[in-house]
Amino acid sequence: MSGHSKFANIKHKKEKNDAKKGKIFTIIGREIAVAVKEGGADPANNSKLRDVVAKAKANNMPNDTIDRGIKKAAGDANAMNYEYITYEGYGPNGIAIIVDTLTDNKNRTAANVRSAFTKGNGSIGTPGCVSFMFDKKGQIVIDKEECSMDADDLMMLALDAGAEDFSEEEDSYEIITDPDEFNTVREVLEKENVPMMDAEVTMIPQTYVTLTDEDAIKNINRTIDLLEDDDDVQYVYHNWEEEE
Repeated sequence: MSGHSKFANIKHKKEKNDAKKGKIFTIIGREIAVAVKEGGADPANNSKLRDVVAKAKANNMPNDTIDRGIKKAAGDANAMNYEYITYEGYGPNGIAIIVDTLTDNKNRTAANVRSAFTKGNGSIGTPGCVSFMFDKKGQIVIDKEECSMDADDLMMLALDAGAEDFSEEEDSYEIITDPDEFNTVREVLEKENVPMMDAEVTMIPQTYVTLTDEDAIKNINRTIDLLEDDDDVQYVYHNWEEEE
């Protein structure tokens, strides 16, 4: 089965080449703080925290770092108040971009996001202007080298647990779920000791746009780099299909 493999390829190509990979620990650290504040410090009774911990492990965050983050959030009643804000807009040639932020200063974040779009010759849109072009899905990516399970057995395990789609790539397997089934599927894989390289609820483009104009490619890269460099930005989703 196959459906959204292109997204996994693009995502992991960017991450492998990403000198800012360490930022993921900062991102997850903030998510841990928000999850603990909203639902308590026990992952067994806090599904949101359980999800963030799973994401942390998929990104090789050490267990003691995770535990320290949870304890710090639980013991710090005066922790900064972060809030999630999503921005939507357009890059060159109408490339759709969604930016998820987690911020303690809305004005600063809004100004920085707007600046990133402007510098890349794009523009911020109204809420909902591009999100309809994406599907919210659970996505689990498994490194073939790390996984000892046979591909067919892994596919059946995932589908029986409630996954919508399973695809095999050159160096990985990709499992797509409905967001509501994501927890269940992830926990089934966890119990079977399936090593997950990536496990999160994400936004997957329904269609992709290619760019041939060098200036447009330069501009979209500039916008994405500026956004990903911003400490308030958690995730950037887009429907640009990068050339190999």
